[in-house]
Amino acid sequence: MINLTNVAVLVEAVGAGSLAAAARRLRITPMLASRRLAELEEEVGARLMHRTTRSLSLTVEGEAFLPHAEALLEEEAQARASVRPAATGLTGTLRLTASVPFGRKVVAPLVPVFLQDHPGLQVDLLLSDSIVDIVAQGLDLAIRIAVLRDNTLVARRLADNPRGLYASPAYLAEHGIPATPAELVHHRCLMLTGTSHWTFLAGGRTVRQRVFGPFTSSSVEALHQACLGGLGIAMLSAWDVREEVAIGHLLPIQMDAGVPEPLAIWAVYPTVRLTPPKVRLFMTALEARLRQPGGALPRH
Repeated sequence: MINLTNVAVLVEAVGAGSLAAAARRLRITPMLASRRLAELEEEVGARLMHRTTRSLSLTVEGEAFLPHAEALLEEEAQARASVRPAATGLTGTLRLTASVPFGRKVVAPLVPVFLQDHPGLQVDLLLSDSIVDIVAQGLDLAIRIAVLRDNTLVARRLADNPRGLYASPAYLAEHGIPATPAELVHHRCLMLTGTSHWTFLAGGRTVRQRVFGPFTSSSVEALHQACLGGLGIAMLSAWDVREEVAIGHLLPIQMDAGVPEPLAIWAVYPTVRLTPPKVRLFMTALEARLRQPGGALPRH
């Protein structure tokens, strides 16, 4: 009979890209992970992975065995869940990452509710405005706000992420309101580091407008604060400015032609066939939170 503990090492190694990352996820030493993989290969009577100091890849036999390995673990998880109450069926640590503003305003407030429903779990939340390599970091899940055109990971769309241009009343009173994207060249635009254009949708086509300004930052929160301070115009997510708009500290800029290119909120994770229950349940909880009336996203 195949040892499922050994099977878990293979599946995690494939998802994480290395035995060291798999060991971190499984909370064992790399030496033990290597030993368990060797035991699995002895159990099935075939070499499953090519291993060097720098790379790891499946053999032909490993490619054939992987779907069965994932199915074995999934069946075990379902079997355990069938005899446990839903609130106590999950254990271990859910490791995820999100941008600083979204993590602070949306993800972190969800964590207490999620852990109340699943008290056997722990959550480790990494907040970063940079794109984190979830495989290298041994993370289970990333929440990203972007246009995902090409991704080697698995991505699940959770919700739309409407964006807009915003400025303080003082700035607009002094500099006027741009009526079209082209007029932004005459305004002080607050941009993410490395950005030289903003993208708009106009008449069914995409328009890239060059923008200029006195302040760039790698932090969306820094741009948000500069916008509140009257420094210029910023392109921000609607959920991020809802409170300031409601009390009049920021004003949305409605243009005659062109709206900011819409983004989406994505859950990105490394495993294709086997999605751990803790990951699946957190994605479902976050998606419900985003879509509920009065939730993180504004009503339309």
